[in-house]
Amino acid sequence: MAEPNRVEREFGVPFPGRILDPDRWAQTALKAMPAGHLDWAALFGRAAPVVLDVGCGNGRYLIGSALARPDHDHLGVDVLPVVVRYARKRGNQRGLANLKFAVLGGRELLADHVAPHSVAEVHCYHPQPYYDPAKVHLRLITPSFLATVHRALAPGGRFVIQTDNPGYWKYIRAVVPVFFEFQELDGRWPDAPRGRTRREIIATQKTLPVFRAEAVRKPDLSETEAVALAESLPAPTFDADRRLRDLDRLA
Repeated sequence: MAEPNRVEREFGVPFPGRILDPDRWAQTALKAMPAGHLDWAALFGRAAPVVLDVGCGNGRYLIGSALARPDHDHLGVDVLPVVVRYARKRGNQRGLANLKFAVLGGRELLADHVAPHSVAEVHCYHPQPYYDPAKVHLRLITPSFLATVHRALAPGGRFVIQTDNPGYWKYIRAVVPVFFEFQELDGRWPDAPRGRTRREIIATQKTLPVFRAEAVRKPDLSETEAVALAESLPAPTFDADRRLRDLDRLA
């Protein structure tokens, strides 16, 4: 049994929140997706701005956001069941009714289950760069994916992106501004100077560069125009630099 009021740590950095008494735990598992779009009000029992984290890992960022912003609802997805289990467990133990986690790819979530203009924020931290040239087609950040992010966001909606891979960052800087007003961020996150994610904590402790940006949905870009632009832009076939793979093994 988890010890109530305990603070957990990863690599010496406290994990957001504390473990509550079991009678205050929540249920953060979203075990089945609907055939169509998610009904946010039905899922969370209220109408509130929705924050998505695609590739949420063990939920560190999203749990911190759910604690800090109880007036927002949060959904995190990841294709790895083991990290989603950790995320759900920690979200449950912190009693977060404004938080859900599901085993699902970010591309599938946005394309199949998110209604147009229905979410306030989409976050993507350290998408897998895939070092093997045979797997570059699996990279998440593509022009078509960015068009679906643009479609999902409400007017004024934000897209937050972060990576420690220089090749990926060069590509992100080239394509994201086509769909969004793009602002690179200097320094660390004020809310989490030691890292919003497990991966960022490791990279920061190893003094590796971490690249961050916040982007706002372009209001004058229609869905049809976004799709056409996506078809005209290059795919992410950059060299991810195999020398950087050691960080993946730790994270």
